[in-house]
Formats: sequence, C-alpha cells, structure tokens
Amino acid sequence: MAVNASMVKELRQRTGAGMLDCKKVLTETDGNIDKSIELLREKGLAKAAKKAHRIAAEGIAAATATEDNKTAVVVEVNSETDFVAKNEKFRNYVSAIANQALVSESADIEAFLAEKYIEDETKTVQDSLNEQIAVIGEKLSIRRFKKIVAENGAIASYVHGGGKIGVLIEAETEIVNDDVMEALKNIAMQIAALPPVYLSRTEVDKSYIDSETAILKQQAMNENPEKPESIIEKMIIGRLNKQLKEVCLLDQTYVKDSDLTVQKYVDSISKAVGTSITLKSYVRFETGEGIEKKEENFAEEVAKQMQS
Repeated sequence: MAVNASMVKELRQRTGAGMLDCKKVLTETDGNIDKSIELLREKGLAKAAKKAHRIAAEGIAAATATEDNKTAVVVEVNSETDFVAKNEKFRNYVSAIANQALVSESADIEAFLAEKYIEDETKTVQDSLNEQIAVIGEKLSIRRFKKIVAENGAIASYVHGGGKIGVLIEAETEIVNDDVMEALKNIAMQIAALPPVYLSRTEVDKSYIDSETAILKQQAMNENPEKPESIIEKMIIGRLNKQLKEVCLLDQTYVKDSDLTVQKYVDSISKAVGTSITLKSYVRFETGEGIEKKEENFAEEVAKQMQS
C-alpha cells in the first residue's frame, strides 16, 4: 500500500514521532496505522504521545542574533512546570532551538519541526523535541518563533526575567555603533516593561479608534450627564490621546526619563550619533500568554497515581 502525506500526518499527530520515522514505519507496516503506533512505541519513539493531552504553559523565551545584528530571532518553548523551565538541560535545548530558528527558512512551526536538526542532521527538529520529552518527562512544545532581518540598520534583543519575556526591536539607521545598540536595548527593555499594541499611531486600526471612541463617549456621558456635547467631544479627544500614548510605543513615556517619550529619546540618540534612526518593527513574546493554564491539586494528583 502506498504511503501518502495524510497518513504520515495522522500518525505524527497521534504519536508525536518525527515525520521520517512515521513514514518509515508506515512503509514497514504497509500503511497500517495501529501497527505503526505499536512499532513506534516499541522503538521508544511514541513516548511523547502519552503527554500530548497535557498543558504546557510554562517554559522560556530565548533570543539570539547574528554578529552583525542584521538578523535576529526570538523563540518560545513551553514546558508543563516552572521547575523544568529552570532546568539547565532544558534551557540549553531552547538555546539550540533559537540557533536553529536563526538560520531557518521555514515560514511556520510545522515546516520548522520537519527540518533537519542542525546539531544532529540524522534527526529532525521534531525528533530532537521527542527525545527531550522522553528524557525530561514532561510535555514540551516549540510554540512559536519570529525572525527579523534588517535591510538597512540593526536589531537588538532583550530577554527579561530569565526567559519570561523575549523582545526584538528593529531600527533603520546608517550608523550602527555601541551608542545605537545601547539605545535599542533600552527600547527593548521598554517594550518588555510596558507592552505596546502598536509601534506608532499610523498603525492604529480605524476599527480600534471607532470602538474606543464609542466606549469613551459613553463613559464621559455617564460621568457628566449635564455637560453639553461639545464639551463631551473635547473630553473624548483628550482621553483617546492619553490612551494612544499608552498603546503606541513611540508615544509612550520613556521609562528611564519621564521627561521624554520614546520618540524623543530616539531623536536625541539620532542627534548624538549624527544620523537618522527610525524604529521599524518589534516582537514581544511573553511565555505562556494566551494559553489557559490548568490548575492542579498536588495532593489529588498523588492520590490518583497511587490508586493507579
């Protein structure tokens, strides 16, 4: 029986084994999924499947860049517990995944997992992950990565809280020196501390403005029912501007000098180094964001294991 892509995909989903391993055993079993699962288990390649239902919401973010600071990447790799996230073996593995992502041409996680693992090209990235799961004993997940390439400028990275937050910031600039890189690092720290929604006001969606305006108008009318509409409109403008200063990076108050906005800080560095500096893009990963964590009762968990 010919082995097709859908069969390989199904076996991967059910076992967590690598694509090449799935294809190989399917060929050996003439396409029989159940026999393939048994064979993978016998070879110790399906251990990850037992943990597939668990929630991995801990872990760390890691960032790395090329020596010229022209290319940088941030990755998030999840574990089930914070204990594992602090484990040196796990952290070394995440660093290896960041190095893999730095040179990867993959556009998504599925393609990334199917790549040859640069530290051992006899394996895929998925294979390396399965091995880590087997050794560490928890569900692990390479959740996401984002790479930025600066065409005309540089990228700085920053990791906060031992991996709780990973940030990249890209700037367009003709001069890249220590002063510029220090400034970008400071801005990356700003992004970690005060997460913006947009880089600048030009990126703000009209739907966001319309929605916030409607909410702010209702708030102002509820608080000031006696005021005329003309005053209400001025209040809305003021409140909306205040809100945009919080969600737009360039409008935020610079954390290291409250007399400056981020844009004014960038302008001051531009003047000092003698070239124009323009912030182009940023990435901010916060470990576990958007993942619903499962609350575990440790005593109950131990009791269940003893009963089984």
